Amino acid sequence: MPVLPLVLALLAGGSITLSVVGTSDLHGSVSARDGKGGLALFGGYLANLRRARAADGGAVLLLDAGDMFQGTLESNLGEGAAVVRAYNALGYDAAAVGNHDFDYGPAGEASVPRAPQDDPFGALKARAAEARFPFLAANLLHAATGKPIAWPNVRPTAVVEKSGIRIGIVGVTTEATLRTTMAPNVRSLTLAPIADTIRTASAALRRAGATVVVVAAHAGGQCREFANPEDLASCGLSEEIMVVARALPAGLVDAIVAGHRHQGIAHRVNGIPVVEAYSGGRAFSRVDLNVDPATRRVRASRIEPPRDVVAGVYEGAPVAVDAEIAKLLAPDVERARQRREERLGVVLDAPFGREYDAESPAGNLIADLMLAARPRAQVAITNGGGLRADLPAGELSYGQLYDAQPFDNRFAQMEMTGKQLAAAIARSLGESSGILSIAGTRASARCEAGVLVVKTRFAEDERLVVATSDFLATGELGRVLPALVTLEEHAIVREEIAAVLRDQGGRLRVEDYYDPARPRISFAGRRPLRCATP
Repeated sequence: MPVLPLVLALLAGGSITLSVVGTSDLHGSVSARDGKGGLALFGGYLANLRRARAADGGAVLLLDAGDMFQGTLESNLGEGAAVVRAYNALGYDAAAVGNHDFDYGPAGEASVPRAPQDDPFGALKARAAEARFPFLAANLLHAATGKPIAWPNVRPTAVVEKSGIRIGIVGVTTEATLRTTMAPNVRSLTLAPIADTIRTASAALRRAGATVVVVAAHAGGQCREFANPEDLASCGLSEEIMVVARALPAGLVDAIVAGHRHQGIAHRVNGIPVVEAYSGGRAFSRVDLNVDPATRRVRASRIEPPRDVVAGVYEGAPVAVDAEIAKLLAPDVERARQRREERLGVVLDAPFGREYDAESPAGNLIADLMLAARPRAQVAITNGGGLRADLPAGELSYGQLYDAQPFDNRFAQMEMTGKQLAAAIARSLGESSGILSIAGTRASARCEAGVLVVKTRFAEDERLVVATSDFLATGELGRVLPALVTLEEHAIVREEIAAVLRDQGGRLRVEDYYDPARPRISFAGRRPLRCATP
């Protein structure tokens, strides 16, 4: 196989096609949702493409850009084991480690270390040990040594050979990783800049004989139009992967499979094909690299828009569900189905939508339910990034609540002053990350003498208890507030909320939780708020 395609291509005076297929941010979505996705159907697409490449002497390189596991019952009940089994069968060549791939923490029930012997990377290491493809994390370093993490089957780079082409693969993760996962799990790590890491690692791979270099990056961006890969007008050029691509020397990297942002990219940036295909397994990316059979270097490339994983025709043949993948996943799907269908005894009169960076009915509802679950507290706070799905109208099931809150965050209670609470809200409004949703008070924000000032119903020196999650208490809030924190190791926020819903029953109305004319946090303008100094 390594020699024959080269010989045939040379005799024909042609080239070798290397199809780079990219996925990212699966978040455990092994099954189809709303008629899209599902790893078994994705396997049918891969089968068709591999047949096409086998017929013309080319090959397929299959990469994932991270955040593989955390997000669904099917995956979370086994800490991602279902995803690894399916990815093994699909024939992945490598996967980047994403920020949420650290969320499970130690192997087993605990999501963060509880005892000195607990390994905060235990679940991730277990999944890597089961994988028949490497996990890559070139810019994740041990803080104590400054060296890249190097666990069994977890390393900075990999080299594979396909159709006689030696391909180097670099894996990197967003520079937001250490503040967008459970802080106790990553305290021993630090991060190197992505562009610097790619430059160094790619050059080393070239020196070692790789003639093609591809990056799997759990860092992304967003473009809205895909008709012309050369047209960047619809792209956010200041987003992380765009900045990285523009910082790389010409010819060093042949393609980037991006992720993290849950958006689409299919564009050429600084001469480099950069692709990203949303999240949840709904689509995949593809770049065809035209490789010279003599030099084994890329001489041209063709970028395809993100391709939805739906029933249809691909590479001239109907896409058939991969029966092996479906069989592998069946026990996980059935176990999750039984749990998912449990009813919580409440009816939503309309959909409760979520927002990442704006107040939402779902965010306010979750905050209210957290406060009901912890009546000792005066305020409850949750974050927009912790909400991953809308709550649909009708009788609410456990599975629908789980989709909205897939993280096993534990309850935490923080003792703080009214001034500290106002500072936390001001920080949320002044940053581009997810907004805080609050219960127990309203807040107003305005600029005064160049400073963002937030007022709540509490006096500055009034002491209060705030119910929140361990993610916030040990992460963003914990880093900026010198508050006394009590962690409830066995109290998962989602489960406590489900218990409150079961107890209260009844019908929930959207207008009782969100009034656009009277928001819980009122301010002028758009987030992030910037107060100009006079």
